[in-house]
Amino acid sequence: MTNTTRRMISLGGKDALPFLQGLVSNDVLPLGKGPGLVWAALLTPQGKYLADFFVGHDSEGVFLDLPEVLADATLKRLTMYRLRADVSLMPSDRVLTRGLGEALPGALPDPRHPALGWRHYGPAVDEAAIDWDAIRVAHLIPETGIELIPEESYLLEAGFERLHGVDFRKGCYVGQEVTARMKHKTELRKGLALVAVEGSAPVGTAILAEGREVGRLFTQSGERGIAHLRLDKAEGEMWAGEARVMRVQQPA
Repeated sequence: MTNTTRRMISLGGKDALPFLQGLVSNDVLPLGKGPGLVWAALLTPQGKYLADFFVGHDSEGVFLDLPEVLADATLKRLTMYRLRADVSLMPSDRVLTRGLGEALPGALPDPRHPALGWRHYGPAVDEAAIDWDAIRVAHLIPETGIELIPEESYLLEAGFERLHGVDFRKGCYVGQEVTARMKHKTELRKGLALVAVEGSAPVGTAILAEGREVGRLFTQSGERGIAHLRLDKAEGEMWAGEARVMRVQQPA
């Protein structure tokens, strides 16, 4: 079964990994040594999120696993940065299959969190029915286009450090200075948080505490949800439309 939510791109040329290294939030150079998968983000010079994607290395070479909704814009920006570098970006016939438990041969572990299982790149394979939203909510894992909003989200507020999506030792990349400054603050004032939800509300609904907006509610599963909150203001009983919201203990 083809996964139409993702686009696969083969990355070629001797400068491919060094080219990405100077652009994205994570260290991709280790992929030059063999198979692996790295989750990384592309940022504006002001440190705001533009896109997140996986950079992988399998038996066929280096590739990008991009969210389809942001693929065109991401490839356009990468092409703009390419200049004279020896880098090629070509469509790939890889197909993504995700799963939990026993992995398909050649599958790579999802680098964000063990609960997300594995990702396999190859011929189309039928996927088992898995409630990925429930897993994301339980472990506070943001999703492209929901919690991760282009030109608005910041990596550290979205949990990229906890989820192995940013490397503070790799050197410069676009947006690195702002990200580093946020890292060295004593405490983030805003960020994603796990909340208990009684009722339901549309994705993006404002969360109010004592009549003042303190955040927004995003993915919901069962009686839990992911919210982006003013962490110093979001206390006690809160409301997202008709849904009652309360902060709960953060996942590990």
